[in-house]
Amino acid sequence: MHDIVLYQPKPSWNKGQLVGQKLPLKLEEVWSIRTRLDLADNLRELTMFNLALDSKFRACDFIKLKVSDIAHGKKIQ
Repeated sequence: MHDIVLYQPKPSWNKGQLVGQKLPLKLEEVWSIRTRLDLADNLRELTMFNLALDSKFRACDFIKLKVSDIAHGKKIQ
Protein backbone atom coordinates (compact mmCIF):
# COMPACT_ATOMS: atom_id res chain seq x y z
CA MET A 1 0.00 0.00 0.00
CA HIS A 2 2.30 2.77 1.23
CA ASP A 3 6.03 2.83 0.77
CA ILE A 4 8.16 3.80 3.73
CA VAL A 5 10.52 6.66 2.89
CA LEU A 6 13.53 7.24 5.11
CA TYR A 7 14.19 10.78 6.29
CA GLN A 8 16.99 12.48 4.36
CA PRO A 9 18.23 15.59 6.21
CA LYS A 10 18.69 18.60 3.96
CA PRO A 11 21.84 20.71 4.22
CA SER A 12 21.30 24.03 5.97
CA TRP A 13 20.78 27.03 3.68
CA ASN A 14 23.77 28.90 5.11
CA LYS A 15 26.26 26.07 5.26
CA GLY A 16 29.72 27.35 4.42
CA GLN A 17 28.65 31.02 4.52
CA LEU A 18 29.75 33.64 6.98
CA VAL A 19 26.84 34.69 9.16
CA GLY A 20 26.52 37.18 11.96
CA GLN A 21 27.80 40.68 12.52
CA LYS A 22 30.24 42.04 9.97
CA LEU A 23 33.54 43.62 10.93
CA PRO A 24 33.59 47.42 11.10
CA LEU A 25 35.22 49.41 8.32
CA LYS A 26 38.91 50.11 8.70
CA LEU A 27 40.07 53.72 8.76
CA GLU A 28 41.70 53.33 5.32
CA GLU A 29 38.42 52.02 3.90
CA VAL A 30 36.45 54.92 5.35
CA TRP A 31 38.81 57.49 3.82
CA SER A 32 38.83 55.63 0.52
CA ILE A 33 35.02 55.81 0.35
CA ARG A 34 35.04 59.49 1.34
CA THR A 35 37.65 60.30 -1.31
CA ARG A 36 35.79 58.47 -4.08
CA LEU A 37 32.51 60.19 -3.21
CA ASP A 38 34.25 63.57 -3.09
CA LEU A 39 36.00 63.06 -6.44
CA ALA A 40 32.71 61.98 -8.01
CA ASP A 41 31.09 65.23 -6.74
CA ASN A 42 28.43 63.12 -5.06
CA LEU A 43 27.66 65.53 -2.22
CA ARG A 44 24.42 63.83 -1.16
CA GLU A 45 25.99 60.39 -0.71
CA LEU A 46 29.07 61.87 0.97
CA THR A 47 26.84 63.70 3.45
CA MET A 48 24.80 60.55 4.12
CA PHE A 49 27.98 58.51 4.61
CA ASN A 50 29.48 61.05 7.02
CA LEU A 51 26.22 61.36 8.97
CA ALA A 52 25.92 57.59 9.25
CA LEU A 53 29.44 57.29 10.62
CA ASP A 54 29.23 60.28 12.94
CA SER A 55 25.83 59.40 14.40
CA LYS A 56 26.71 55.70 14.90
CA PHE A 57 23.08 54.80 14.28
CA ARG A 58 22.13 51.31 13.25
CA ALA A 59 21.17 51.08 9.57
CA CYS A 60 17.49 50.52 10.39
CA ASP A 61 17.44 53.70 12.51
CA PHE A 62 19.44 55.73 10.02
CA ILE A 63 17.12 55.09 7.07
CA LYS A 64 14.14 56.26 9.13
CA LEU A 65 15.66 59.73 9.61
CA LYS A 66 13.91 62.69 8.05
CA VAL A 67 15.32 66.11 7.27
CA SER A 68 13.08 67.54 9.99
CA ASP A 69 14.87 65.31 12.52
CA ILE A 70 18.19 67.08 11.93
CA ALA A 71 17.01 70.50 10.73
CA HIS A 72 16.03 73.44 12.87
CA GLY A 73 13.72 75.60 10.81
CA LYS A 74 15.47 76.12 7.50
CA LYS A 75 18.91 75.50 8.93
CA ILE A 76 20.52 72.06 9.26
CA GLN A 77 22.39 71.63 12.51
